[in-house]
Amino acid sequence: MSSPDKQAGSRFWNEKTRLLTPYVPGEQPRGQSFIKLNTNENPYPPAPEVEAALNTLPAERCRLYPDPDSLALREAIASYYGLDTEQVFVGNGSDEVLALAFQAFFEPAGPQDKPERAVVFPDVTYSFYPVYARFYNLNWRTVPLNDDYTLPVDALLQPSGGIVLANPNAPTGIAADLDVIERLARQDPDRLVLVDEAYVDFGGQSAVSLLAGCDNLLIVQTCSKSRALAGLRLGFALGSPALIEGLKRVRDCFNSYTLDRAAQAAGTAAFAASAWFEATRARIIASRRRMTAALEQLGFEVLPSSANFVFARHPLRSGASLYDDLRQAGILVRHFNLPRIADFLRITVGTDSQIDEMIRVLKRLLL
Repeated sequence: MSSPDKQAGSRFWNEKTRLLTPYVPGEQPRGQSFIKLNTNENPYPPAPEVEAALNTLPAERCRLYPDPDSLALREAIASYYGLDTEQVFVGNGSDEVLALAFQAFFEPAGPQDKPERAVVFPDVTYSFYPVYARFYNLNWRTVPLNDDYTLPVDALLQPSGGIVLANPNAPTGIAADLDVIERLARQDPDRLVLVDEAYVDFGGQSAVSLLAGCDNLLIVQTCSKSRALAGLRLGFALGSPALIEGLKRVRDCFNSYTLDRAAQAAGTAAFAASAWFEATRARIIASRRRMTAALEQLGFEVLPSSANFVFARHPLRSGASLYDDLRQAGILVRHFNLPRIADFLRITVGTDSQIDEMIRVLKRLLL
């Protein structure tokens, strides 16, 4: 049987599909063994409580739909953050939660677009944000980070139709202080401020404490990083009940069962495993500091990171060439061929032995 023509079927694509430029995730290698420092996964396994919850999940229950409200999980998250259950939304990874928020709260583009009504985010940030904005045909614009890659607060304070921030930022790892987030939220109570806190557990300040006084603040977090559940796809949002209801309205228009039984059980257990959580994130923070010092000794400029990765560049080598050489040596890191950051590498904090091997290889490559 002849192979199907992969291009022939594209004649059924509509104009929007033809014009899409999808987000490209970090490489997930098949076959060859790599030291994998490219997708900010936790280098350590989930808590023992998570494994126990998954092992005791009755297979017979898989024939039944999961709880569409994920009530037990939402109660666990609410208890952890000192919130009401109605202030918690859960979804299939924080990327899905972000996508729902972009649909629910920001205005589509139109003939009367005005910059002061556009949703704004920094020019160097999580590269999914412009993908969402284009996919949902939103009115949007970017503002440049400062020369030191910190937030341009004055520019963000200008009138807009919403603000989206990763804090700590990705891929820089730089965190803004909580008073900056509060200033942005309070400057215009009728403008939504969405704070993506995917990496906040590794050294940033969460804005959860601001929710009581800022009903225009929506916080998105994930269990993929600090709770080591990237393979189960579990994200959540924290905000006022009205914002949470907006997310539910959009979600339930395409899929009311977004979290399966395994994800709900594992997530509930993860939020109960406080000892494992605290010990593991402390270990990662210590390894990040150690890796930063080793890279600086090799001549790298390393931006100050509050995440489980660092963003670094070397004055004598391009980011692309170092990325290629590391890959050839069996070490995967992340390189973004984008303006302002093309010479940087984003390097996930791995185990100490993985970091040691990467430093050994870099020493050889930089001779």
